[in-house]
Amino acid sequence: MHNIFVADHGLRAGWRFLLYVGLWRLFLVLIIALVRYAEPHEARGIWQELIAELELLVSAVLPALVMAAIEKRSFYKYGLPLRRAFGKSFWVGAVWGIVAITALVLAVGGIGDFSFGSLALHGARIFKFAAFWGGFFLAVGLFEEFLLRGYPQFTLTQGIGFWPAAILLSSFFAALHLGNSGETWVGLLAVAALGLFLCLTLRRTGTLWFAVGFHAAWDWGESFLFSVPDSGGMVTGHLLRSSFHGSHWITGGSVGPEGSVLVFVVIALTWVAFDRVYPVANYVAS
Repeated sequence: MHNIFVADHGLRAGWRFLLYVGLWRLFLVLIIALVRYAEPHEARGIWQELIAELELLVSAVLPALVMAAIEKRSFYKYGLPLRRAFGKSFWVGAVWGIVAITALVLAVGGIGDFSFGSLALHGARIFKFAAFWGGFFLAVGLFEEFLLRGYPQFTLTQGIGFWPAAILLSSFFAALHLGNSGETWVGLLAVAALGLFLCLTLRRTGTLWFAVGFHAAWDWGESFLFSVPDSGGMVTGHLLRSSFHGSHWITGGSVGPEGSVLVFVVIALTWVAFDRVYPVANYVAS
């Protein structure tokens, strides 16, 4: 029984991963209850969405701090070193993300199935909503990247290797989108493919900061800048009155461009370009 749970260097990776997941769910329930108790007059609209995303982010970080203490390891080993926070890697990742989503939307538009339409916002409201959704999608990027490619990727890499762990967690990443309204199997495959690409960025850069920047910029460009559905949902306060028209295979339909077959072309090209620019693996799980 001892060998089932413990290896030469302590608790086996699989059990540590399961412990992290259990703590994440426990902390999430406690944080939600605490926030509701502290603020009985619940925030509404997009502020409620932001609070919910911050709850998710905190619930993902706290159990990693617990596990770091148990394992006698620095929290920053799990992909988010403070000294590189919002540094060059983050901003380069953001540029790659906005270029990738722009290429995808323009590819759909080039076929004739996307129209920019007119401005839906004017004056200062453009900057207010741009900033709000920038902060919101930063929280989304931090939460989803750390939950899926932070502590879990680090720990499972020790147990089964980097790419088997990446495939497993990218599949889970896609499964998290099953509850999105209007989601399709093409969209789910695209999410998994994007997850694998973000794993590649972690392996080559050594941290999650590039992936966080890419993730946040992709979502911001999709939801606010181009004002199209993101995994089946539209945000309040988007910039344009844009529209899709044509085959759902090309436009992605209710899913948005992530449900377009063209997304796989963009991901493949982005993968090849990134592989050329960042040829050396720098990720260490120890």
